[in-house]
Amino acid sequence: MSKPEIPTDGAPATPTEPSPKLDPIYYNWSNTFSILLSRMNGTRDVSLEKNYFSEQDAINEEAYCRRCESNRDYLLKYSPIVRFMRDEVGKLGADLNERNIHCRLCTQEQSGGFHIDHGILLCANKFRNRGHQEDTMAHEMVHAWDHLKWKVESDNLKHQACLEIRASTLSGECRFTREFFTRNQWRITEQLQNCVRRRATLSLMARPGVKDDVHAAKIVNEVWDSCFTDTRPFDEIYK
Repeated sequence: MSKPEIPTDGAPATPTEPSPKLDPIYYNWSNTFSILLSRMNGTRDVSLEKNYFSEQDAINEEAYCRRCESNRDYLLKYSPIVRFMRDEVGKLGADLNERNIHCRLCTQEQSGGFHIDHGILLCANKFRNRGHQEDTMAHEMVHAWDHLKWKVESDNLKHQACLEIRASTLSGECRFTREFFTRNQWRITEQLQNCVRRRATLSLMARPGVKDDVHAAKIVNEVWDSCFTDTRPFDEIYK
């Protein structure tokens, strides 16, 4: 895969430099408390939050990317699911490695992406921890395997829904502990199915041609049975 030209969906907001008279730590905490208080009292200022977090991303870009690249290299070497998916992709004639798994800042609410010509994009400023990055890498590697294995049509919404169902099912991102402890999803019965449906529907809503959440859910339901039960290249769902 060639090195990608990662498209940008818009430059981050121009950082507003803190006053030189203010201590940087005080400046950061002051803004954080302002955001928290506005949420608590019902006067949430979305533009304040967006500008503040965009500013923090710009300030910390180098550190975010360095951490992402370090975790990427570690996971390629030691993560069981990442190593397995890398081997399976290799059997189809492609090699996923540090040269085509790229750490970049993202302006959208996403943690990663895949393009058959460019490789994998990891959103360095969106990861909570190494486990979150591992789930994302596995998710995008399932996408890579599917694109190499099958003839995927980019404008076929059923194909796209199936990709998202399989990636969420097989990557481990919907395992019980992830849902329970990091997403406050406390349902016990059919937890996996509900997580996969929710995430596949949300991903599909971002695609051109999808009208709303009802339309997205309808497409997911149409392909659910065949896509959720297809665990290839795994023997069973990874947990």
